[in-house]
Amino acid sequence: MQRWVAYAFISMFFAGFTSVIAKKGLNDISSDLGLAVRTCFVFAYVLLFAAWVVPSAELQALTRRNVLWLALSGVTTALSWVFYYKAIKLGEVSTVALIDKGSVVVALILAVLLLGEALTWPKVAGCSLIVAGLFVIARG
Repeated sequence: MQRWVAYAFISMFFAGFTSVIAKKGLNDISSDLGLAVRTCFVFAYVLLFAAWVVPSAELQALTRRNVLWLALSGVTTALSWVFYYKAIKLGEVSTVALIDKGSVVVALILAVLLLGEALTWPKVAGCSLIVAGLFVIARG
C-alpha cells in the first residue's frame, strides 16, 4: 500500500472519531463556543507538530503564493467547520457526517477543473453512488 493511501485511511479513522467526540463536547454549550475551543487545541497541536517535523530551512521555500492558497484553504476550512458544528449540534452525527462526505463530489469536480486531474469512470461511478446516497439520506 502506498503511504498516501495509509495516511488517507488514518485520516478517515480520526475524522470519524472527531464528529462523535465533538458532539459530546457540545453538551450545554453553543456550537460556536465549542468550535472555538476545539480550534484552539487544533492550532496548538498542529503548531507543535510542525515545530517537531518541519526543518527550519523549509520556511525559506514558503512563497506568497503558498501563503495565499493556504490562507484561502483556511477560510474554507473555517466556514466548513462553523456549519458542520452547527449541524452536529442540532442533528444526528451519523447523518451529518454522511452528508458532509458529499464534499468528495465537490473535491472531485474542483480537482478536475482547477488541478487538471483525470476524470475516470471509477471516479464518476463512485461520485454517482455518493450522490445517490445523499438523496437516500435526505429523504430519510
